[in-house]
Amino acid sequence: MTLQHSGGIAALLCGATYVAGFALLVTLLAPLGYGTEEIDTHAVAALAAAHPGLLIAWNSTIYIINGLALAVLTVALAERFLPRAPGWSGVSRALGLIWATLVLGAGMVANVAVERTSALHATDPQGAADLWGTLHAIELGLGGGNEIVGGAWILSISIAGLAFRRLPRGVALMGLLTGLAGLATLVPALGTAAGAGFGLGGIAWFLAVGVALVRDPGPPASHQPK
Repeated sequence: MTLQHSGGIAALLCGATYVAGFALLVTLLAPLGYGTEEIDTHAVAALAAAHPGLLIAWNSTIYIINGLALAVLTVALAERFLPRAPGWSGVSRALGLIWATLVLGAGMVANVAVERTSALHATDPQGAADLWGTLHAIELGLGGGNEIVGGAWILSISIAGLAFRRLPRGVALMGLLTGLAGLATLVPALGTAAGAGFGLGGIAWFLAVGVALVRDPGPPASHQPK
């Protein structure tokens, strides 16, 4: 299996983790206000105490698995652009690996938050809620509450994909819109709507990139025109 094929599978996996994340977010976690500014920290702390395995599995899916797959995809896409655009290849590799690191960090903080909250809740429910709220804020700062680095990475990939024809035009255009939505999370007034747009656009983009890489891994680097 080539790196391009592996990158395609990694992209499909990234899209799948987004789908899984949204599925739990709009069902079990929706009544708790999860993902909004109205989140009920006491209810989340109680859920963490009652079902820590569920939240750890969710965090591990949307952060840990996603971050590891993202690292593979980043390297695969950087290699894809290297012969024709070494500069863009380097930029995209740097942004993608930074994003993967932040995603993994957010996941580790989120899982520690569940573990510590679950252990504290039986003796100090208020303290458990406060602790979870604090650690959740750190999680959001790393990558759960803004998509600036992810937006910049997808934008850089999409620009290079259009300019150097290394991605289908429709996929690259979709990536431009998704990347801009990610950058828009920097604006507080647009944060929630832009984050939703980035997440939904990200699902479609990752899946489309995965299909493109699996179907057309491209010629060997040494045979690509400069």
